[in-house]
Order: sequence, then structure tokens, then C-alpha cells
Amino acid sequence: GHFVAKTGERIALNVLGLGFFKCYINGTCINPDTFLPLSSDFESSCDPAGEVLAGHRIYVPQFDVTPFVCEGDNVIALHFGGGWYTHKCRPFGLPKAIYCITAGDRTYVSDESCRVGAGLVNSYVFVQSEQQNYNAWCHCLTPDFDDSAWEYATPTEVLDTLYCTTDCPADALISTLPVKAIGTGVQGGTVYDCGENTTGYPVLTLRAAAGETVEVLFSEEVLPGGQLDPTHAHKQRFAVIGDGKTRTVQPEFTWFGFRYFEVVGNATPQCVKVIHAAISPASTFDSDNETLNWIYRTFLHTMLCNLHTGHPSDCPHIERRGYTGDGQLTCHAVLSALDAKALYEKWMQDIADCQDTLTGHIQYTAPYIRSGGGPGGWGCAIVEVPYQLYRHYGDDSALSKYYPNMRRYIDYLEAHSEFGLVTSDKEGEWCLGDWCGPNILYPDRGITAHSQQILVPAALVNTYFMVKTLQTLCKIARIIGQEQDIAEYEQKIALRKRAIQAAYFNTHDGNFMMNAQGANAFALDLGLGDHRTYPNLVRYYQKVGCYDTGIFGTDVLTRLLFERGDGELAMELLTQNGEQGFEHWRQNGATTFHEYWDSNRSRSHCHPMFGSPVAYFFEHLLGIGQRDDTAGYRDLVIAPKALSKCGRMSGSIQTPNGTVAVSYTKEANSIRFCIMIPGGTKAIFALAGEERTLHAGKNEFCIPSP
Repeated sequence: GHFVAKTGERIALNVLGLGFFKCYINGTCINPDTFLPLSSDFESSCDPAGEVLAGHRIYVPQFDVTPFVCEGDNVIALHFGGGWYTHKCRPFGLPKAIYCITAGDRTYVSDESCRVGAGLVNSYVFVQSEQQNYNAWCHCLTPDFDDSAWEYATPTEVLDTLYCTTDCPADALISTLPVKAIGTGVQGGTVYDCGENTTGYPVLTLRAAAGETVEVLFSEEVLPGGQLDPTHAHKQRFAVIGDGKTRTVQPEFTWFGFRYFEVVGNATPQCVKVIHAAISPASTFDSDNETLNWIYRTFLHTMLCNLHTGHPSDCPHIERRGYTGDGQLTCHAVLSALDAKALYEKWMQDIADCQDTLTGHIQYTAPYIRSGGGPGGWGCAIVEVPYQLYRHYGDDSALSKYYPNMRRYIDYLEAHSEFGLVTSDKEGEWCLGDWCGPNILYPDRGITAHSQQILVPAALVNTYFMVKTLQTLCKIARIIGQEQDIAEYEQKIALRKRAIQAAYFNTHDGNFMMNAQGANAFALDLGLGDHRTYPNLVRYYQKVGCYDTGIFGTDVLTRLLFERGDGELAMELLTQNGEQGFEHWRQNGATTFHEYWDSNRSRSHCHPMFGSPVAYFFEHLLGIGQRDDTAGYRDLVIAPKALSKCGRMSGSIQTPNGTVAVSYTKEANSIRFCIMIPGGTKAIFALAGEERTLHAGKNEFCIPSP
């Protein structure tokens, strides 16, 4: 399309693109290294079977293109890809777009006078591969291209959706990594290492002859001989067909999750571009325990690798989906460590949009793509995510906005319960409880086969999440003035707790489900069990010395130990060097968290779920806690725990009032603290039963070693 600009005018552009797009003004790309539009549920043509989703929206990017225009005639071109809109698991249709350019008092809108032709990308599967063909491409993005042989654009149907803007950060070029050749691959090409597991793509200098193909293959791991490990390749492939000219090339409409790649053909890599959402750290952490430092750094890196197109994902390569289970589990840690408020506010709307208006069912992924999950740890995201946003930032507007959705989900869980336990989910779908359990044996309990399956019953875990959700709803109801609902919630809580106790508690030994895989922790967190249950849990984990828990159990167990005064044991689990732990990953060279504790079982080596305990680095190890009835870190209780395990520790988080920082260093018979409190914040220091008031600014003092 063409438009006219005058000197001194501000030129604004809105693009409603369905399918990823790159926009060119006079031959210059105005959004390189982005994947726009942000993911959403777009429109109703792909709703799940038997359900009617609550809402559909399309996010419309806005650009100031003034720096790209010239006086007089200008050319705009859109290069289409596909992305989530054409993804094979939920294909809405062919890519399509509308653009609107505002120049002074004039408006230019795309219409049937625009021309449409073939693009550079001739083969494409969003989550796996992209192929470009320069040999057959007419370089139509430059302003001097003659498009008279192309067909005119045709109008498409009006979509039943909302058109929205958002401040959610899009993907961007974050950094570049150097590459090093490490050997020859199975395909005869050169294998390169970029130094860390990451997301993005290599930039290549292409020297291929006309019609010659250069192929790039990817993997997260290499074999002992230096070849790509096919187990962790995930079918990822980038290919370019050359036209005889030397070119700089890179993928246009997909990213890859990898550390190693093999270049087959006449091309050499310049660097690797790291691409993910433009989100910055909002925290610091350091100690004299390198395992803790590694966990913190690696969680941030893993999480950032999983922030793409406006939602948190399970992994950046195989599925890339916004699993509600993974996302709600890590939400507290993410909001503690990263400046991700806008992204999670956008994702919260995605979750609400995906709620079934007929039954209240919350999908396992948001935006919706048919996937697996369960009725507790996944669907409770409708409550947990807005509540964590409130706790971290002090704004209760999301609680009021989504409160009807929360109540509707409780109705759904009620409808899928038997004898007080949540026992089913949508017919024909998965009904998981915990997930990614370890490959561990319990010979003393008669379990000698590898426990690939989760031993903790799904109904126990799902009912646990229903109770926790109801407990949170009691807090929310008080915050937003809906106290009339609390009695109803408390009755439901009492019923569910009785059901868990009756179904799973062994009165002979005081355990729930043999105290395996965190079963006691789930129950104790609800106040269940008897005087034996917690000591049983502590003795067991002191004996086994490692996690035997899945993604949810790991989080619950770690938090429970900190809250019950056994932070030292929590630290032992976090830092131990067994196969079920973080230090095992670190010593084996991992730069991102894996899908399973057992790396050999992990399809993906970039899953963030086991990183949820990073929240407790700040909340418990550094002791940056809030009073229960407050939010936004306005009323702090600084109460560090597990002080015997580190000689020094320091860290900080960003709050709405400013930076809160805590550091301590052990001396001969004392511990020296330095605590920074921002203005407008109440704070006390509490340790060993003693309290002291902290003032705004720097607080320095020594206390005797406990």
C-alpha cells in the first residue's frame, strides 16, 4: 500500500494482524525480532468442543513510524507468517490483516486496492520449522517493487471479537551470544555451541548458490562425540534456499529453544540472538552458597526463556503453551523476581476469556489450545494469579473484576465432586493431580517398581487445591466487600477437609498415603492430620535427604517447612546433591531447569515449574514478608530463616514504594544486618522472639548469633 507524508508530521500506524507479521515502511522493517500480534483466543471459530468461551480479543500493536517515512509517497508492506493463529492444534484460518496509518489529518486504511503475493517463507510449522526461499522470492518488501502482476486483496468476514491494546511487553532482541564450533554433526555440518540453553535463533551469513539449501538443526544437548542429541532436538529446523547472493539471514516467524545447532551447507553463523519478552529482573540475590545462587539465576533465565507472545509457557520449543498449572505455580516467584506485572495482567485476561460460560470450566492453557491438566492445580489459576497480583502490587481491581469467574469455577469443582472429593474433570480429558513425579523407589513400603506414575491420588491434590482456593476466596471476599459469601466458603472448606481426612488418613501411623511424594505436606498445609503427621514428614525427609515430589508437592513441601520452623531442612532439600535436586542439575552443566528431576526422563530441558521455591528465597531466607492482611509490601516483617546455613546472604525486591533490600554477614559471635526500607513503608525486624522497628532508609545493626 501507499501513503503520503509531509515534513513535520507524526505518522502513526495500527496493524490488526492475524498470524505473525513483519511490517516494512519503505523497505525497512519496523518490528524486527518480534512476534506480533500477542497470543490470544482471537475469535470463536476454534472454541473447545461443547464449550462456549467467555471472550475473544485481538491485540492491535501501535507504532510511531515517523522515523521511517520520507516526504511524499511512501510504501507499506506486510510480510505474513502464521504463529498461534495458524497453529495446527487450533487453526483459525489464513493470515489476514488491516492496517491504519494516520498522517496529520489524513487516514490511510488497507482495502481492496492493496496487492497480495507470495512471501519469502515457503514452508512453516510454528513450533518446529521455517524454510525461506530466496531463489523464488521477488524481494517485494522494497519500495521500488512493481506489484502490478499481483492479485488485489480481497475482503474477509468481520470477526466476532474485541480489538484491544495492551502494555504487555512483546518479544524483543534481548542480547546476542557468541558461538563456538565444537565438532562435526551427523549430517556432515559444523556443530556450534552458544554457551547456554536459550530461546531465539542464529544469524547466518549465507553464501549458497542459486537453488542450494542451507539447513540448521537444533538441540538442547549433544552426544559424547559432539553430535546433536536427537532426544532433545524436538524436530526444530531452519532452512534457507539461496539465490547466489551473499546474505544475512535469520528466521522470521518462529524462535527455537536450544543450546547447540548444526549448520549444514554454505553458511556460517555470526551470533545467536536471544529473543523473549522485554522484561527485566526486579530482584537480586547472592549468598556464599553457590547452589542457591545457581537456582536463583537459572530460574530467572528459564522463566524468561518461557515468556513469549504475552504469556508464560511450559517450554519454549515443544508446546510453548500457557499452561495454567505451570503459570499459577510459578506466579509468586515470577512477580517476586521479575518486572512481569503487565504480562501477568494480560495473561489473567486470557485465563478469564477461556472460561466456559456454560459450566465454569477453566482451560488447561490460556490462550486455549487443547492440552492436558487437571481440575485443581490448573483451574485455580483463576483465583491464584489475581490474588498474587494483588499481594505484590496492592491493587485489588483484578480481585473485583474476576470475582464472578472465581465463584463460577467453584461451582464447576462442586459439579465434579463425589463424597466431598474432586474426582473428575471435563469428560474425555485428563484429570491430573500432581505432575512430573520423580523416578524414586520405596522398598521399605513395598514399592519396588519405578514410580513413573504419581503416587499421591489426584483426588487428594485436586481437593487440596479446591480448599486452598476457597481459603483464598475468603480473603478476597473480605478485601472487596463480599463478606456475605464467606460462610458459604467456610462450609465448603470444612466438608472438603473432612473428606480428605476420611479418605486418606491412616489412623495407625498418622500418615496420608504412606507419607509419599509430599502427601503429608498437602494435608498439613490444610491443617489436617494429628500430632504424628508433621514429625513423620520431618523425619522422612531428614532420612531420604531429597525431594520425592512433583511440581506442586515440591512447592508445598518447601513452603511448609519454612513456615513450620524447619527452614534448615528446607535448605537441605534445596541444596543437596542427590539425583532429585537442583545441585545435580548444576553439576551436570544445566543452564535451565529440566522438566523432570531425572534429566533422562525430560523431553524438555527448559521447564520453569520446579523453580517456584525461588519465591521463598525472598520471603523466608531473606525474610521479606508481609503481614497477612496487607498487600503491596506496605507493612513488612523482616524475619530471616535458616541463618545457620549461610555465612552471608543478600537480596532485594522491587515494591510499589521502592526497593527493599536485606543482607547479613556472620561475624565471630554475631550477625551483622543491613536492611533498606523505602519511604512510605512500615517495617519491623523479627528474630528469635524479639522485634525492633525499622525506619525508612538504611538500617544497620548486629545481633548475637542464634
